[in-house]
Amino acid sequence: MGNTKLPKDPYSVIITGVGGQGNVMASRVLANMLVRRGFQITIGETFGASQRGGSVMSHIRISANAAWSPQIPKGKADIVVTLEPIEAIRVLTTYGNPDVQVLTNTRPIYPVGVISGELTYPSIEEIQDAVRDLSARAWFVDATEEAIRMGNPILGNIIMIGAVAGIGVLPVDREDFTEVIKENLPAGTVEMNLKAFDLGVAKVTT
Repeated sequence: MGNTKLPKDPYSVIITGVGGQGNVMASRVLANMLVRRGFQITIGETFGASQRGGSVMSHIRISANAAWSPQIPKGKADIVVTLEPIEAIRVLTTYGNPDVQVLTNTRPIYPVGVISGELTYPSIEEIQDAVRDLSARAWFVDATEEAIRMGNPILGNIIMIGAVAGIGVLPVDREDFTEVIKENLPAGTVEMNLKAFDLGVAKVTT
């Protein structure tokens, strides 16, 4: 991954999911990877009605030489990463544009209204069609299923960060991830997180 500069400046990334999916941690990991590369990062976060089950969205602004407002202007996202599929449509309708790239975890988390039968949740095929219509490029990653196979569903967020690195748009790689994980997580979890990261890379490059 020889990429050392941004496709544009500032470059704007949204990471979104629902409470309890590790959204904020994923944002911090990606931001720290970029800080290692010398970029200036601002992060803004919005939380839905409840910490667990409500929407969580992180705005990451990346620049080589300036600090930008943490809030991404409407219609100006460059990459949208979603840990829950319907959140992709929710974000794209506000922040999307014809050039936006999207990475979406395919495992839904049904809101209470769907569980109680008051609301319907679209099929993953319908969501994928809508995301493709709203973006320039889209990748769909079964991150939660893979994380469950690894024994810890929360690792879905790290698989998605691996996928972000894997598409090669941002100047980050496995070495950046390794250093950030070593600095921020208990030593015993490093190997598992690296495995999750590598899985995410493989999902978008093979």
